[in-house]
Amino acid sequence: MRPLLTLAVLSFALPAFAAEPKFKKHDINPKSAFEAAGALDADGDGTLDVISGTTAYRGPDFTKTFRIRDVTKQGTYYNSFSEIPLDVNGDGKPDLLTCSYFGKNVGWVENPGSLEKPWTYHEIDLPGNSEAAVAVDLTGDGKPEFLPNSVNVVVFYILEKAGPEPKWKKVDLGTAAAGHGVGTGDINGDGKLDLITPKGWFEATGDTSDPKGWTWHGEFDLGATGIQILGRDIDGDGLTDLVYGMGHSRGLLWVRQEKNSGGERSWSKPMTIDDTLTSVHTQLWADLDGDGKKDELVTGKRVYAHEIETGDVEASQVAYYTYDRSKKAWTKHPIYQGEPATNAPKEASQRDAQKDFPRGTAGTGLEMTAVDLDGDGDVDLVCPGKSGLYWFENLSK
Repeated sequence: MRPLLTLAVLSFALPAFAAEPKFKKHDINPKSAFEAAGALDADGDGTLDVISGTTAYRGPDFTKTFRIRDVTKQGTYYNSFSEIPLDVNGDGKPDLLTCSYFGKNVGWVENPGSLEKPWTYHEIDLPGNSEAAVAVDLTGDGKPEFLPNSVNVVVFYILEKAGPEPKWKKVDLGTAAAGHGVGTGDINGDGKLDLITPKGWFEATGDTSDPKGWTWHGEFDLGATGIQILGRDIDGDGLTDLVYGMGHSRGLLWVRQEKNSGGERSWSKPMTIDDTLTSVHTQLWADLDGDGKKDELVTGKRVYAHEIETGDVEASQVAYYTYDRSKKAWTKHPIYQGEPATNAPKEASQRDAQKDFPRGTAGTGLEMTAVDLDGDGDVDLVCPGKSGLYWFENLSK
């Protein structure tokens, strides 16, 4: 526990905008149908750019565009399911980690240091259908690993050596625990990050760069969740709980970790945070109100995750949620509320998010980024999806 004096100093140091933030939606490209986007200073000019699929949008106004690479398309899906900045070749310029579902691959896209030159794709592996990914430190060395949601296998990749020919190490935890969804959190409170799947969790028990350093606990079955299952102590009882969305049905949910009469770990039944959300595929914790704590849960609807599924034509929304421990209740804070696709064709093959939903409809796609995009000192949101590419400007500053 920190000394009281330290807490007092921190309280005076809190930003003046520590209040409920308001957001303004900006259309980067309402015609974009890519479901992942990364924010990075791609050309080294000191401002963040946005890259989504084939296209780079130069900051700070994102109006000038550059085609940097080709991306294949399968039906209504583009094979670019993540755009995660990481300097892979060690040249000081951020590259991109990407994965694809239909291409069944994970790879990195090399940044030549310019938006006016082609970016080159380099394959890392072919683990199988990979729907979204995150960068997270699973080995405890302070460096992020590449964790895709390969729905047929639980696997992550360690960048052992950066360089023109980077060295990657694959950590394969097998197929039995794999499913629609993956995530992380310190489940047992030992200070080590554990790996979560819809079917249970892998405990970090040894050298986590080796599959033998992980111990499996099949303690729950969450179903087809969103890609990030988030482990965090929500209610303040010292036990890590789980927050997740249903990827192809209805609901943003959480389950409490509990102890039974024998002191053994158990899990509550799923509890609803928001039953108006459907197709939840990505969520994250962010410091939106500037109080120095990443305690706002941000998520929303993935527009046409499948063209035919629960809530498919319902209005899209983006929101953040806060939990009041004294009231034991969640509060929803809408960021964006769209309109339903009232005239959508009945056949899935005829549905098109660009045509069925009103122009300018925002969603959360497969990847959201919480970042100070405009450099004004507060955290904004970048939200790509089949119905367009948008950023939500935080108006706190």
